[in-house]
Amino acid sequence: MEGSQFFFILLAVYVSGLISIGWYFTKKQKTVTDFWLAGREVGAIAIGFSAAASWLTAGALLAVIAFFILLGMGSVWSFVAPNVLALLIIALIVGRIKHLPAITQPELLEQRYSSTIRAPVAIIITIVMILFAVADIKGFALVLEELYGLTPIYAAGIVALAVSVYVTLGGLSAVVWTDVVQFVFLSVFTIVMAVLAVGAATSGASYGATDLPPITVSELFGDLPGVWWNPFSIGIPMVIIFIFAIVPGWITEQDPWQRVWAAKDAKSAKIGMVLGSLLIAVVFIGCAVIAIGLNTIYPEIAEAGFPAGMALAERALLNFINSSFSPLVVALSAIGLAAAAMSCADTFATSGASCISRDIYQRFIKPDATMKEMLAINRISVLIIVAAATIASFYIESIMDAIHIATFIASASYFFPLMGGLYWKRATKEGALAGLVIGGLTQIGLILIDLAKTAPMATSYLETVHPILVNHGIIMGMLLSAFAFFGVSLITKPSETVNLAPFFESAAEKLSLHDAQTVDESNPEYIRYIGTLEKKITGERAHLHLNLESSATVNWNNFIEKLKSIYPAWVTPSGNDSVYRLTQADMLACVSITRGRNENEIWFASEPRTEFIDRQSKEMFIAFEEVENVLKTFGLIVCNQQAD
Repeated sequence: MEGSQFFFILLAVYVSGLISIGWYFTKKQKTVTDFWLAGREVGAIAIGFSAAASWLTAGALLAVIAFFILLGMGSVWSFVAPNVLALLIIALIVGRIKHLPAITQPELLEQRYSSTIRAPVAIIITIVMILFAVADIKGFALVLEELYGLTPIYAAGIVALAVSVYVTLGGLSAVVWTDVVQFVFLSVFTIVMAVLAVGAATSGASYGATDLPPITVSELFGDLPGVWWNPFSIGIPMVIIFIFAIVPGWITEQDPWQRVWAAKDAKSAKIGMVLGSLLIAVVFIGCAVIAIGLNTIYPEIAEAGFPAGMALAERALLNFINSSFSPLVVALSAIGLAAAAMSCADTFATSGASCISRDIYQRFIKPDATMKEMLAINRISVLIIVAAATIASFYIESIMDAIHIATFIASASYFFPLMGGLYWKRATKEGALAGLVIGGLTQIGLILIDLAKTAPMATSYLETVHPILVNHGIIMGMLLSAFAFFGVSLITKPSETVNLAPFFESAAEKLSLHDAQTVDESNPEYIRYIGTLEKKITGERAHLHLNLESSATVNWNNFIEKLKSIYPAWVTPSGNDSVYRLTQADMLACVSITRGRNENEIWFASEPRTEFIDRQSKEMFIAFEEVENVLKTFGLIVCNQQAD
């Protein structure tokens, strides 16, 4: 049997397993929160494995090994260290993120500022996610080309088909649990390759024109020059530039935030992010060991130097696999790298698709879309993201450059509006928009200039102009974004209390209505309501759900406006698609309503802390009665009331 046949048989089995996971979770989806945030029920272990897998692409792994071969530990600041640091920093701010009542970052920014910022951020995040997905497809294309001589269209087709099927079926739940499977494949592959590369380097075997003398493992590691082990060999200024260029973009990346929101509680999210950083570190240690072995096996690569030897270095592991092992082992190795490609592509597809479907389609095109429509639109959006990344992969050459360009755009555009909005009460919508537009356009312009004027395999044009402009001038882009954000915020009117309420408890307490309404627990209506209310506890919070079905179609926009005018406690901080009864500072606990599966249904939800379940159950009953009263003004009655 030919090697490629082994691969395609194993791939079919592997992808079938991933699709079966997606099929399993598609039956559990009742709301868009289930699709986008896995029902907020994911535990720490799954969060950790998924967070690690979603940041380890096949192309990035090959590039990291190449950097270790050519530059040693000094290369960790371009990709390795920022990965680990970003997840650790996110773990530190989990408490600030987790309680926010949002599904996407653009929705969160609208809550904080205004609707004017939501669409631009959604577009930027979508572009960033497409560029990240490009790196996955490019990396996998390199694998198939080197191992089997297949053209890039095969890699694009395999990733596009597999990812689009299981993600559109199972949403974030499928992404998380397939990531767990994929990380296991990837980590086992990395560890095995590290052992085999060291064994080959010390065995005294021949590789091409190179005859290796037998040496001990201690000699293999000890013969490396001291500069190889020095993580600061590139100089402290460059270390600082890399950290400020990459880490801000990665800690504000939407996909890890969605995992925080998907976690069953803040503790699980925090432990998961720390676990994810440790798992990533383990894989990268394996990559360093592989590089040490390959450095001995292929000494001509290091002799070529950086950047001239980069093309050879990226293919070194694949050449080693292809020349050293049986077709079955080669096929298993290809599956391990396929796992790396898919574990990231599915994350980026889900994250980008949520921006298209929720932040653009539902917010601005059809605010009264039903949940059934939204699930369909989100699945189409996944296909759009995958298709766009597939097309772009044929035009973008450098794997690492695609990752860095995406990161730099994110850092320069929405880092300050997002993080400033979380921690700085004085931030305004005008300041956020100024930071977003000035930083984003500046960075995109600098990238285009740098790419146009830099010769192949040469030092970047902007870096030759001035060292501070290294990495496509990201430091300049971020500085201009910061000046615009803080400067414009200070000279414009402070944000309204309704925009501050989800982010600052003191503002929420001013706005919330601590009404002293009581509920007669002997009321037959209340008894019937309690019998239909769904209660589920996950971690520190409970999930309360209730469905209402009216006698006829509900004109959603008219209904919401009437509800807000009669009962001022109801607010719409991010558009009419999500409505909150703001009666307390904890926005997640506040009762919210959304359109149901069809135009007759209204869905109620609340996520109180477990100690407040009884109190919040009564709050939801009061909310139910208020909604029922408003429906009556339109000549509608409640025909059915049931658990979600």
